[in-house]
Amino acid sequence: MKICIFSSSSNAINPVYIEEAIKLSKLIGGQKHTLVNGGANVGLMETVLKEAKNAGAKTIGVIPEKLNGHKLASDHADELIVSKDMMERKSIMRNLSDAFIALPGGFGTLEEILEVITLKQLDYHNKAIIFLNTNGFYNDLFKQFERTFDEKFAKPAYRDLYFIANTSEKAINYLKSYSPPQPINKWYKVPQKS
Repeated sequence: MKICIFSSSSNAINPVYIEEAIKLSKLIGGQKHTLVNGGANVGLMETVLKEAKNAGAKTIGVIPEKLNGHKLASDHADELIVSKDMMERKSIMRNLSDAFIALPGGFGTLEEILEVITLKQLDYHNKAIIFLNTNGFYNDLFKQFERTFDEKFAKPAYRDLYFIANTSEKAINYLKSYSPPQPINKWYKVPQKS
């Protein structure tokens, strides 16, 4: 299985996030999965590439030309794909991958995971999506999701688009037993053509 990991590029984060990323990486490598990520040599991106590779995973990094030009490409990617820009990078990562896991991260991580959720909502794919909620990192985001459901900006059934795992083991176990949900009509009231 090709598992795409969205994660932080920060080197200044609490070690608790690094430790859980290492656990996840070792599980991915130990089960001989392929790791796909942003291919950079900073933050959790570098950590998961290095640790997954050392544990036996094939690793694929996808990095845009601009970042590659800043010498930010990791040496731990078995295969490094250089995209023309960020949009192409995300498209390549999505197309290569069978599942997505978001580790704690910043704006880029949020954008990536929310985009794959939106595309699943619109029936562009039916792949597994997981938030690895280390240290309760995403709790406030999930509260916002609940308000979105409560106020009918999104259907409550969309909770099934993603899974929340508090540990790496729960994330990997979810992938093993993943069964795609049935597509849900996006609209509360379908627009009528005149």
